[in-house]
Amino acid sequence: MTRAFLHHDPPKRAEVKALRRYVSDTLGEVVDRLRWESMPRRIVATSKTFKQLARLAGAPPQREGPFVRRELTIEDVQRWIPRLAGMSAAQRGRLRGVSQPRAKQILAGAVVAHVTMSALGVQRLRICPWALREGIMLQHLESMSDTNVRLPLQPLVRMPEAPAATVTPLRDNPVG
Repeated sequence: MTRAFLHHDPPKRAEVKALRRYVSDTLGEVVDRLRWESMPRRIVATSKTFKQLARLAGAPPQREGPFVRRELTIEDVQRWIPRLAGMSAAQRGRLRGVSQPRAKQILAGAVVAHVTMSALGVQRLRICPWALREGIMLQHLESMSDTNVRLPLQPLVRMPEAPAATVTPLRDNPVG
């Protein structure tokens, strides 16, 4: 989307508008089908773009671990689009949570996210710490298991350390 629509750095307003219109037109049929099939109860986003948008909106950093709850609202995305559009890629790369290699494409990703969330009526979504690649690997590992045991996809809980056991020596204890 960035290469196809955002030719200037920072992009011109007409470029962002054309991108928004293209995404909206492209999503039309998919949105109609999703709405016909029913609306999901939980929306989860998996991509670096969503992770970085959530980080811009104040979500905890990755170093806090994969099980920390991270969410993104449509208002957050809407608030960041004009700010990102007004910056060069170099400036976006200096923002907290945006990596320099992805700084050029974060604006297009934000536009796609906003149009998609708007079209589906999604006000809030959860950020998944893994992407499709990790999901495929986990599913493959699970399918290779000899048993029907599902892989534990919840945080590991550290058990409190038990007090040192008292060792009682064995004695000759004749049973009477």
